[in-house]
Amino acid sequence: MRRCFSFRNAGEPVAEPTDLQRNYREFIDLLPLTMNLAGLPHSPAGVYFTEDQIAARVFTIKHAFKAARTLVRECIRAS
Repeated sequence: MRRCFSFRNAGEPVAEPTDLQRNYREFIDLLPLTMNLAGLPHSPAGVYFTEDQIAARVFTIKHAFKAARTLVRECIRAS
């Protein structure tokens, strides 16, 4: 049985490098779909978001990523 985690220091699980690479690749592959699903507007030049606005955008992107991942997995299973 292959372990996905190793333990370092205070017993905290740390993902193996291959798992991190796979997760990173999945994130990068889904990023265009994620951003389209999130539907967030771009900031005009010279206008910056507040800390609260950034937190709200992060929340939106996290949920859009989960939706994108679910959509792709459902499409792959349906094929």
